[in-house]
Amino acid sequence: MVDYHASNNQSAGGVQTYMEQENDWDRDLLLDPAWEKQQRKTFTAWCNSHLRKAGTQIENIEEDFRDGLKLMLLLEVISGERLPKPERGKMRVHKINNVNKALDFIASKGVKLVSIGAEEIVDGNAKMTLGMIWTIILRFAIQDISVEETSAKEGLLLWCQRKTAPYKNVNVQNFHISWKDGLAFNALIHRHRPDLIDYDSLRKDDPVTNLNNAFEVAEKHLDIPKMLDAEDIVNTARPDEKAIMTYVSSFYHAFSGAQKAETAANRICKVLAVNQENEQMMEDYEKLASDLLEWIRRTIPWLENRTQEKTVKDLQAKQEDFRDYRTVHKPPKVQEKCQLEISFNTLQTKLRLSNRPAFMPSEGRMVSDINTAWHTLEGAEKGYEEWILSEIRRLERLEHLAEKFHQKAAIHESWTDGKEAMLTQKDYETSTLSEVKALLRKHEAFESDLAAHQDRVEQIAAIAQELNELDYYDAASVNTRCQKICEQWDILGSLTHSRKESLERTEKQLESIDELYLEYAKRAAPFNNWMEGAMEDLQDMFIVHNIEEIQGLISAHEQFKSTLPEANKEREAIQAIQAEVQRIAQSNGIKLSGANPYTTITPQSIDSKWEKAMAMVPQRDTALQDELNKQNSNDTLRATFAAQANSVGAYIQAKMEEIGRISIEMNGTLEDQLTNLKDYQKTIMSYMPEINKLEGHHQHIQEALIFDNQYTSYTMEHLRVGWEQLLTTIARTINEVENQILTRDAKGISQEQLFEYRASFNHFDKKRSGQMVSDDFRALLISTGNSLGDGEFNRIMGIVDPNGSGFVTFQAFIDFMSRETTDTDTADQVIASFKILAGDKNFITADELRRELPPDQAEYCIARMAPYAGPDGVPGALDYMSFSTALYGESDL
Repeated sequence: MVDYHASNNQSAGGVQTYMEQENDWDRDLLLDPAWEKQQRKTFTAWCNSHLRKAGTQIENIEEDFRDGLKLMLLLEVISGERLPKPERGKMRVHKINNVNKALDFIASKGVKLVSIGAEEIVDGNAKMTLGMIWTIILRFAIQDISVEETSAKEGLLLWCQRKTAPYKNVNVQNFHISWKDGLAFNALIHRHRPDLIDYDSLRKDDPVTNLNNAFEVAEKHLDIPKMLDAEDIVNTARPDEKAIMTYVSSFYHAFSGAQKAETAANRICKVLAVNQENEQMMEDYEKLASDLLEWIRRTIPWLENRTQEKTVKDLQAKQEDFRDYRTVHKPPKVQEKCQLEISFNTLQTKLRLSNRPAFMPSEGRMVSDINTAWHTLEGAEKGYEEWILSEIRRLERLEHLAEKFHQKAAIHESWTDGKEAMLTQKDYETSTLSEVKALLRKHEAFESDLAAHQDRVEQIAAIAQELNELDYYDAASVNTRCQKICEQWDILGSLTHSRKESLERTEKQLESIDELYLEYAKRAAPFNNWMEGAMEDLQDMFIVHNIEEIQGLISAHEQFKSTLPEANKEREAIQAIQAEVQRIAQSNGIKLSGANPYTTITPQSIDSKWEKAMAMVPQRDTALQDELNKQNSNDTLRATFAAQANSVGAYIQAKMEEIGRISIEMNGTLEDQLTNLKDYQKTIMSYMPEINKLEGHHQHIQEALIFDNQYTSYTMEHLRVGWEQLLTTIARTINEVENQILTRDAKGISQEQLFEYRASFNHFDKKRSGQMVSDDFRALLISTGNSLGDGEFNRIMGIVDPNGSGFVTFQAFIDFMSRETTDTDTADQVIASFKILAGDKNFITADELRRELPPDQAEYCIARMAPYAGPDGVPGALDYMSFSTALYGESDL
């Protein structure tokens, strides 16, 4: 017989202690026939519950283990290990060797077998066989039971007490008489599977019914074989403790396995819920980014359209459309852009907190891409506004020049009307000497008049050229009219030269000439031309943009009026010449043949033009005064806008500086900070009426076509950008605090830790900008107790500054500290959870997922798990390992 007292000195922990407490084996108790009967039945059922997995069973516990074969098979099943190959001979020595192999295996597990030898088992010693089976049960079914660091027996008893504590008439104090009435068995089942037991219908005075009910339910629904007889328990004063413990341990293992599966399922559900929420946020970001980029893509071509309009009115319609874009269409997109950035930051924070890889939007939809597109939009917007104002000036200039061109052309065409016919007539051929002399003098006067009109023709040509250079829409008709005037002017010059030669050829034959007529003609022609020029100037349109320009026109007009007395003297002198002609003719009885032969300008026409010119002077005074009043009104608009703009500009600058200080010097809890920031945001938004008021002043400025303002350096565009930056800055600051709260709650960071992080960060943030360069960040890390080499510091910089900007924000610092100091779910934990659900297999099936997980998350896994490619797979097997690592990115592979 082999003595196992000293075999294997390794301690078996709780089992060894418990076996010593049991005094190795209480042989005296086995002499009780009732207890032996209970143990025999219970141990037989327990062995068969495992042997059936190998397709066999025993009928007689002391007989069926004598050859050692089924004993070795039992140990292989319950341990999951291979024992040495058994001997198949029928001789006693073969049986002893097989039993010794089994006993050696038991001893190798740290179990001390006292006085149990292979010969006794082979000889069919019932006491020793039952003792050996009890030792196996202790080692493989009860040893691992531990509650709050108690021994196996105490742990199992404590587990039973906790599970049955809420039930009336149940008081588990031991593993014998506490179970006689059967209520404790029913309470255990009801605690874990209330759908199987109607506990309230049980009666304490009916123990047999209670016991049979529990045994039948356990066998039918929990796969726990019936190991006890109700009558044996009830009819025994003190039921066998080992039989009860063996049976109760089966309940423990059955229910603890279900608890592990439930825990594993809960872990997977939690991980999948986080993943589903993050995916939804990613989809929302992609859609919002796509919509915003599409709107920008559609808007920029409209802002870059430089199709020229023909009139100022048409261009003002475009300006009104642009104003609607600024006030109606753009503000919601500004809000969408801000919300997009906030959503992106919140998503990245959640991904970091859940140990997921950072979200990378699809190509072209990064926040930086959107900011670039937005910058392009604002550039196009600014260019479009400048173009509209430039076009308005250009069209105003064109309309003024066109009006001036047609006015001068009409005057010139009126003057040239009939001149060509006059120059081609041959009246001198039949005229007398005096008449020819008169014709010659008249022609000289015409030449003087022609020279005087040369300046007007040059002005007409210059205006036409400027209209062409400014791309006047009706330049073709202007060019046609100008070309006609120039060609006619060349013809008049040629005809004038030809007529003069003809008159000079006959001048030698003509001597008589009226000097007074000639003098009149010479003085009347330039005076008449001066009057026509003066009337042109008095009717000339003018465009001014400020008080200085209109005052310049008024000064020039006053200077013109100062020359009128001298001009009136010249008019009176010219009229005196004509009066002298009349006096001589009357005094000498000369009958004048008709009008002055040297000119067509009559005294009546001079007086008529003089009266018209004098009537135009007060009209010009009124027009200039009206324009002066208009410019004074415009100056008032400038001052009003400037006062409001200076106030708004100072307010925006002060608030931008204030929010910069607030973001660095915030005190109190994060919730207090968030509340204060939102109250501060409401205070900022309450200033919106002042912005709208300024927009109203700006609209009046634009309607008055005012393009400059010497009273302020602010423009409406600058103030709009400043206001949008102020709103975006406060929204970003609020989002930063919200992410800090999210980080604190998810990572379990205390308020004191956050204050400590903030104080440390502010100490090394020398510029008080809310971000620091890498050297300052290295100093900050060293101050927190980190000893950093270059390699470790570069690794940390890769975490807190993944884009390589060279700056570290406070949010990135908090994320890093929380990541380094707290624990999160990992891919290995999720793989272990799936392995539990799969029953320790390396793959899992769709049916198992649908049984253990909620429907939506089960289908989520099935849709994303790849087929399992391992050699031990079955049809429909799914690879949960690669799926789990994919949830956490390549870093956890």
